[in-house]
Amino acid sequence: MNAIPVKDDIRPEPLADALSQRYLAYALSTITQRALPDARDGLKPVHRRLLHAMRLLGLNPAAGFKKCARVVGDVIGKYHPHGDTAVYDALVRLAQDFAVRYPLVDGQGNFGNVDGDSAAAMRYTESRMTEAAQALLAGLDEDAVDFRPTYDGEEDEPIVLPAAFPNLLANGSNGIAVGMATSIPPHNLGELCAATVALIKNPNTRDDSLMKFVKGPDLPTGGIVVETPEAIAEAYRTGRGSFRVRAKWHKEEGARNSYAIVVTEIPYQVQKAKLIEKIAELIEQKKVPLLDDVRDESAEDVRIVLVPKTRNVEPELLMEQLFRQCDLETRVPLNMNVLDKGLVPKVMSLKEALNAFIAHRYEVLERRTRFRLGKIAARLELLEGYLIAYLNLDKVIKIIRTEDEPKPVLIKAFKLTDNQAEAILNMRLRALRKLEEMQIRGEHKELSKEQKELKKLLGSESLKSERLIDEMKEIDAKFGQKTKLGKRRSTFSKVPDIAEEVAAMENFVEREPITVVCSQKGWLRSFKGHQEMSDAVKYREGDRERFWIHAETTDKLMMFSTEGRFYTLDCSKLPGGRGNGEAIRSFIDLPPDADIVIMFVHAEGRKLLLAASSGHGFVTNEDEAVAMTKVGKKVMNVKSPGEACVCRFADGDSLAVIGENRKLLIFPLADLPEMARGQGNYLQRYKDGGLLDATTFTWKQGLKDENGRTFTPSELKEWKGERAQSGRLPPKGWAKSGKFG
Repeated sequence: MNAIPVKDDIRPEPLADALSQRYLAYALSTITQRALPDARDGLKPVHRRLLHAMRLLGLNPAAGFKKCARVVGDVIGKYHPHGDTAVYDALVRLAQDFAVRYPLVDGQGNFGNVDGDSAAAMRYTESRMTEAAQALLAGLDEDAVDFRPTYDGEEDEPIVLPAAFPNLLANGSNGIAVGMATSIPPHNLGELCAATVALIKNPNTRDDSLMKFVKGPDLPTGGIVVETPEAIAEAYRTGRGSFRVRAKWHKEEGARNSYAIVVTEIPYQVQKAKLIEKIAELIEQKKVPLLDDVRDESAEDVRIVLVPKTRNVEPELLMEQLFRQCDLETRVPLNMNVLDKGLVPKVMSLKEALNAFIAHRYEVLERRTRFRLGKIAARLELLEGYLIAYLNLDKVIKIIRTEDEPKPVLIKAFKLTDNQAEAILNMRLRALRKLEEMQIRGEHKELSKEQKELKKLLGSESLKSERLIDEMKEIDAKFGQKTKLGKRRSTFSKVPDIAEEVAAMENFVEREPITVVCSQKGWLRSFKGHQEMSDAVKYREGDRERFWIHAETTDKLMMFSTEGRFYTLDCSKLPGGRGNGEAIRSFIDLPPDADIVIMFVHAEGRKLLLAASSGHGFVTNEDEAVAMTKVGKKVMNVKSPGEACVCRFADGDSLAVIGENRKLLIFPLADLPEMARGQGNYLQRYKDGGLLDATTFTWKQGLKDENGRTFTPSELKEWKGERAQSGRLPPKGWAKSGKFG
């Protein structure tokens, strides 16, 4: 049997077009269905689906808790076909009072903490909705918003929630989409309600006028906003900006005339445990020399204790230094990039965001009003039918008993509608006793009055505005600043003008003696105190000591390399003596083929003698050779294959130089020029080999060799000559190494 040929549906298409179409589809999906919140209810789809699922599960504030696994299962099974971890993380965040200003989920169990610890697994935790979440859902059963089919078409889900308060600004939002992002900090709901009421009353209210109500962000963890009112107003006017937020602290007196600084509120989204680790690291690295210790004494509230070294330390200066170096001060960004009407990404100002919410509430009000009018009309129709049945009860009963099809007979006899006849036939016998004319007419009168008022409401913009204002006042009474939840947490302050004092303090390093040790293979470390060279200091296998220098933490450590370059390190920032130290090449950009010639502590005003193996050399000012950058400073130009080999402190009146050929030459130091940079002049000429060593000395005091023997001027007079001569063999008894002391 011949196989049926398979027809491949392959269509040629430019790769760029194919990629752009598919990536655009992905980008739009990410923007609209994942990362950006809706301007109307301030929620992303996952949050909206969580609340909708909890509502259907009956997890109201008055009801009991249910396992979070049950909620997450319903969400991913019915509405949100994504990973359970992502959904549970979203649920957890809605329950964290340090992450969300007005929590929408009431959690029971471990939902994480401000230290950065994660929540327990969903099978252990339980949840239900809060009053705030219920306010967002109010009216969902009253046709307040549109619904759409879920991903599998089996159920419906709301496109947006009715949102009784401006949740977008109240709880804020963060998200990163494709090519755009959003970052909105939380705000105080009482202030937002006041601004919304003002905007409803006067839609032409200017952005600056709204700042009378919305002072700035109101963060869940409190803190102090230290931005100027002008900068805050500009951020809200454009929808982009940032706010500097500082920790809240106070001075606390202690025993024996001491004091401590106690931090009670930390900036938003800063993990307390990592913050304390950073401060401890700054203390260890001596970057905050006046801070002695940090302790975490937090329980349910935040309490970080900072202990200064002495009482003379100004707490304001110490805190300013910490604000500059750790997350006790952070910047909270503002980027109000949201979905306008759930469709179009747009960066909104404060006024535009509130107007989007107000427009949504107008629509919700109209839809709920029409829904209620429909219910009233249906009820009035039934009441009129019940009244006819009450007035003709015996005749109605007779028709029902005698007729095989009583419905058309009732309709014809009493001119009833189909709904009225159906309602009369569906009544139970026990309900007959309730058919009292006064009750029916009373309910009919009340509903007719309500119907009239609702129709009047629909036809009047001013009445709609009044109704919305009343709703906002109800929300304000429930969640506003007069309540425990709604009381403002973040405060505002000016930055103290002590920049110069802080800068001076940052440059201050406590003066302490240290011993700098560098091994033959270039491993650097420092020990506290001035220690003598000892076998107790261990090195890596195959390595040994090379430089052993007594210094102080306020000193600068200078190094001269064979490539003619000087490097400088701050002694206060050298690695500690634990272990074998750190590679010197991690601090300076020393080429692989270069080596350190000498390492010494910098002294101001000193002169240095530099010499290369080629026989060239010159004197330079040590101050001009200091370079705190990693690349160092090139001072001596060395011609290949030679290399810089001598760096000595230049003092005295004479210069002695000896070559690898063991020929010694002495000439006046004044014959050698002082240069800031260059190759220098010939110190001594060689036929074979190169320069071995060079030094300066005072002629009357004599010259020492490496063994420590001093040769007097009378013993050295035959070696005095002129610069650049070849010299002669050293005097009898000179050190075998040929080098100077």
